[in-house]
Amino acid sequence: MADLADSQVVDPGIDGAIKTLTPEAIERVIAGALDRETAARLKVYLETCVRCGLCASACHTYLSRDRDPDYAPVAKVRNTIGVMVDRRGKVDGEFLRSAARIAFTECGTCRRCSAYCPFGIDVSYLILTVRRICNLLGIVPQYLQDTVNSHAVTSNQMWVQQDDLIDTLLWQEEDAQGELPGARIPLDRVGAEVLYSVIAPEPKILAQLIANMAVIMKAADVDWTMGTSDGWDNSNMAMYSGDFETMGRIERRHWDAALKLKVKRVVMGECGHAFRGAVYDGPRWLGWRQPPLPMVHAVEFYHELLTSGRLKIAKKIEKPVTIQDPCNIVRGRGLHHKLREVLHMLCEDVREVDPRFEHNYCCAAGGGVINCGPPWKLSRMKSIRVKAEQFAATGAHLVITPCHNCHSGIEDILKHYKLKMEVAFVSELLVKAIERPA
Repeated sequence: MADLADSQVVDPGIDGAIKTLTPEAIERVIAGALDRETAARLKVYLETCVRCGLCASACHTYLSRDRDPDYAPVAKVRNTIGVMVDRRGKVDGEFLRSAARIAFTECGTCRRCSAYCPFGIDVSYLILTVRRICNLLGIVPQYLQDTVNSHAVTSNQMWVQQDDLIDTLLWQEEDAQGELPGARIPLDRVGAEVLYSVIAPEPKILAQLIANMAVIMKAADVDWTMGTSDGWDNSNMAMYSGDFETMGRIERRHWDAALKLKVKRVVMGECGHAFRGAVYDGPRWLGWRQPPLPMVHAVEFYHELLTSGRLKIAKKIEKPVTIQDPCNIVRGRGLHHKLREVLHMLCEDVREVDPRFEHNYCCAAGGGVINCGPPWKLSRMKSIRVKAEQFAATGAHLVITPCHNCHSGIEDILKHYKLKMEVAFVSELLVKAIERPA
């Protein structure tokens, strides 16, 4: 049986919105979304599922909550979009509250369950359809909606003003020069080989990561730039709130900014969901066959620099490390081998989690789950006990993950489950290990 405490969490973004809805409005919005925004794909998935339950053991929420069948992916689908379709939108506020809780806080759309489904049913698509309907009804967790509002209004999710961004980048350039003389952070330079793309939390709260990249770029002699006009932040949380109109606007602005600078390609920093939005979900919503410029994730970029000899390792990291595979660049991009090759070049003692690669468990932070904020944090921790047990079994001192949501989620896991481990980005190891030019 589902956790009663979770069902009693108060979230103004969900509870307040439901109070304003009439049965007629609910039915009209749901029926309209089903008619205009879904097609054969939804029907085929719902009618193909035979309730075999093979998806259940793939879900970290189900495993962490003592295999309660209410948390199995098939149950999440049946109890949300399945009911909406069967009833043609004739549902009440209590149902919508439950559906929003399931779709936003109990599923990170990580697609691990789809890898174990004998029919390949994309549960992520079904849950995102639920979120889309909730968004059209105005039912979105408050913290997540606040993030989307910030991006819609200021073109970045953390209200970083352009002058603040430029000041931060100049400050980080000075810090980088303290590490490696001659390091630069070129701003808005037209025609550079690489545009380095970041998400707003970097200049806001993790600015040292940008200084790390300046050191790496200088050591590898890369022709690069960073943008400061609207579109520099690609942390597209609207993709996960169900606000696809804002998602498309964010992605178009991001690619327009890159095209304006006439760069050869874009390197996305260590963020999985931003990469997914820029390369997959955003272009599809915009009706593009593919992005207008090549984009590689930071893992691919590091691998290229190391294997080509543009970066050389001076001294490996000695403390034992383990790896978290970000869902959107491993199951979504297949970068698990390159990630391991990079870390084996950097570290003396790499200890694998079990399972690993595309079979690794989600961190329960991605897919917008961590952005639902403090009201849902305890629920998130209950849903990820299996990940804490997985890390503890390695005996490692450091968890490495090239993804911001994974990094934040793992910090919460280590603290909540009292694991004596730390978490780091790949760039933090690179700047310690690489040779510095004379």
